[in-house]
Amino acid sequence: MALNNLPDRRLFLAGLAATAAIGASPAAALSGPQAEQLVNAAVGDINKIIASGKSQSAMIADFERVFARYADVNIIALTTLGAARRTASKAEVNAYVKAFRGYFTRKYGRRFNEFVGGQIIVSGSRKSKSNIEVLSTAKLRGSAPFKVNWLVSDRSGKAKIFNIIIEGVNTLTSERAEIGAMLDRRGGSIARLTADLKKAG
Repeated sequence: MALNNLPDRRLFLAGLAATAAIGASPAAALSGPQAEQLVNAAVGDINKIIASGKSQSAMIADFERVFARYADVNIIALTTLGAARRTASKAEVNAYVKAFRGYFTRKYGRRFNEFVGGQIIVSGSRKSKSNIEVLSTAKLRGSAPFKVNWLVSDRSGKAKIFNIIIEGVNTLTSERAEIGAMLDRRGGSIARLTADLKKAG
């Protein structure tokens, strides 16, 4: 099932994976309870923005600052770019990463109102390869409860939430497929993709 086929309220949760990454000790020393605490803190940070009473544009600006400060922007952006990054110049990659950050935050930031009154209940955690997977259930208004699993890693040297699985749908993989399709429609031109991402989302 493609990520875009999920209801908008669930799609909004995908944004939490990248925007609410919280610095901590290296994952090798990270326990399940600590990873669970990160997820709870992540949701709390986003809730503060939602409850701020600011305009949508102001909340999106706050959302982007959270993303820039806490998320591993390079890993997320380069993962979505896929194999095309191998032939791209450093300047092209840097421009793409910057454009992707803006595109991603606008795309998910506009869905803030869909999370008002929502609740994430963490139920435990488990080892997942070199990562820690935190298990939770999302309860959003007007939607039946559904499973959300958060992946915590130390790829940047600190423990961060870098991906989220919503009812079995890997959001990072889905975002990569979407960006890949956009790149294909532009004849593989990263410059054209970057220019369009600045206006999209």
